[in-house]
Amino acid sequence: MSAANNRLDLTPPAVVKTLARWMAIAGALLAVISLVLAFRRPDEFYRAYLLAFMDWLGVALGSMAIIMIRHLTGGGWGVVIRRVQGAAMRTLPVLTVLFIPILIAVAQHRIYPWAMPLASVSDEHIREHLAKNSFVTASYLNFSGFLSRAVIYFAIWNVLSFLLSKWSKEADSSNTRDNTERFKRVSGPGLILYAFTISFAAIDWVMSLDPTWISTIFGLIILIGEVLAAMCFAVFVERILYDYKPMSELLKPEFVHDHGKWMLTFIMVWAYFSFSQWLIIWAGNLPNEITFYLKRLSGGWGWIGLILALFHFCVPFAILLSRPLKRNIRQLVWVALWLLFMRWLDLFWMIEPNFSKTLRFTLADIVVSCALGCIWMAFYFRNLGSLPLLPAYDASIGEVLESKHG
Repeated sequence: MSAANNRLDLTPPAVVKTLARWMAIAGALLAVISLVLAFRRPDEFYRAYLLAFMDWLGVALGSMAIIMIRHLTGGGWGVVIRRVQGAAMRTLPVLTVLFIPILIAVAQHRIYPWAMPLASVSDEHIREHLAKNSFVTASYLNFSGFLSRAVIYFAIWNVLSFLLSKWSKEADSSNTRDNTERFKRVSGPGLILYAFTISFAAIDWVMSLDPTWISTIFGLIILIGEVLAAMCFAVFVERILYDYKPMSELLKPEFVHDHGKWMLTFIMVWAYFSFSQWLIIWAGNLPNEITFYLKRLSGGWGWIGLILALFHFCVPFAILLSRPLKRNIRQLVWVALWLLFMRWLDLFWMIEPNFSKTLRFTLADIVVSCALGCIWMAFYFRNLGSLPLLPAYDASIGEVLESKHG
């Protein structure tokens, strides 16, 4: 069954282009303020930029991961949001360019202590660690290694995005072939590549802010946070589209229920990974591991940890146990928006204590995250408006349309 045969107009509503325009305007204005902060408070700007970049990169990569999961498992829940998440995935070329300021920060010897002259590292413990492990710094933690690995990460992500997008676009034509098997052949290895690349990227871009500690599960915490953010963002966008055709006709309570169940699953896995890291490190009590939590349990940072435990897991977990709520997009979207904020706060808790012993939010933390977010969403809504909201001639389209049109 095809959308064409059912005469269902799959064109995105006009509000998508309107949102793209407004996001571009807001992004430009906030970018100007961010540039002022970059010149006046460069250190604050660059660490705020890292926070914002990791946040929005997570939505794009998590969306790609969920698309690949759906290609392997099937289900109408994934078909109805494939283009919603595909638009996020197709922002990866833009995010590749937006990575340049982080490279500039490394080149200018900012934020990353291993990139700084040893004498300028303010943390005595890190300075001693770098002096004792100069071979590691010379062989791995250096600008050329940092750049070359980043090129590999972005190359893999962009190739996966290109293939998945190309074959999805082919399904808009009536004379296309069935790409189901091609999707599966790419998605299986693609998920493995995603898991490995984001784990190493998390080490390079976040964990190396404090080279004195290690955690073998840290990459998985970043990964599960990304897929959670991606599903929450998809719920947010489908709520916007739900007021307009065709999404008002396509989005059934069963699909919304499935999206809510995915959110519940991801927050449980996030809690499991986070607690496992804390338990193993705390029980081991090794000097080269406990520094991460020592910084985050004093100076007011412990309150952020408590907020994350309660409002990133406990409260959303209890709320998402409700079946009626998970089937109501107007209610589920509020949980999704809250979890998107909690995701930002989680990354803030990972990154900012490396620079401040006491809890504090800077103007750059807010402005840069909003600026990068508006710029990213401008490209996102532009992508979303460029294709029909469903791949009309895809082999799986019937999973969405059959119950609606008989």
